[in-house]
Amino acid sequence: MKKILVTGADGFIGSHLTETLVRLGYDVKAFVYYNSFNSWGWLDHCADDVRGKFEVFVGDIRDPNGVRSAIKGTDAVLHLAALIGIPFSYHSPDAYIDTNIKGTLNVLQAARDFDLSKVIHTSTSEVYGTAQFVPITEEHPVRGQSPYSASKIGADQIAYSFYTSFQTPVITVRPFNTYGPRQSARAIIPTIITQILSGKKEIRLGSVSPTRDFNYVGDTVRGFLSALNASQGFGEVVNIGNGFEITMGDTAKFISEIIGTTITIQTDEARLRPDKSEVERLWAANGKAKQLFGWEPEYKGLDGFKKGLTETIEWFKNPENRKGYKADIYNV
Repeated sequence: MKKILVTGADGFIGSHLTETLVRLGYDVKAFVYYNSFNSWGWLDHCADDVRGKFEVFVGDIRDPNGVRSAIKGTDAVLHLAALIGIPFSYHSPDAYIDTNIKGTLNVLQAARDFDLSKVIHTSTSEVYGTAQFVPITEEHPVRGQSPYSASKIGADQIAYSFYTSFQTPVITVRPFNTYGPRQSARAIIPTIITQILSGKKEIRLGSVSPTRDFNYVGDTVRGFLSALNASQGFGEVVNIGNGFEITMGDTAKFISEIIGTTITIQTDEARLRPDKSEVERLWAANGKAKQLFGWEPEYKGLDGFKKGLTETIEWFKNPENRKGYKADIYNV
């Protein structure tokens, strides 16, 4: 596989993945979302060693003609384009169906028509809902506790159906909670970091009791690459997770300790999910990724988490990197 299309290349994980693919010598086409500012998202701020070394395709994942045009001439697609903000999915669920389900269908149709050698479809740990058992294996039931997670379940099933119906070479990668440089402020870790670095001592958060399995972005990128290069796993769902859980409250505590400050946490009612929609516990089983792909996290366990937090905080400490963040408001 030489020519790789990355959808959602302008986003947090997609931009890191695009940079890594370029460095590894792949011919990369980056699918970015059309906008009147001609912004390529985080690819506008990509590392100097990859700048100008990838092709950019500007389009909309919801448009089948544009997706076909982007996929034509490529060997494989890494499909990350999605709407991912859970609170916004309460407000605008239609947009999630159109983007996450229909967008995935567009990718699969084009991949089938052009006989691509591999489709890596991106799922999310949110599809599991609150853990019914831990660690969560790929056999755990799925439960759409938000319109976002429901849309991703639908996208996952569309991907699987193309494998079973048409032998489309699909692998579904299911990352747990990825964090790191460039993550948007709608996520918990950038929310905490940006509030502290803006000088706040009282941090406004939602519920701090839920647990998450945090995966450093470099490990998530390696998970995608391992799936891309694997000779097995077609038709399978594979967790990409660290293999440990930590509460939101303890996460805030470790961030404040690394930065070297003392904080108090104030519950912001606007940031709370509806009771039955909150995913209370996530903790990944990652043995299948090791078995099929030879992947395991480098930023492993609590020590790896602290290392990843330190690197993330260092990136956010640069005022230039924080220019687009709005620490004084709730980022939906």
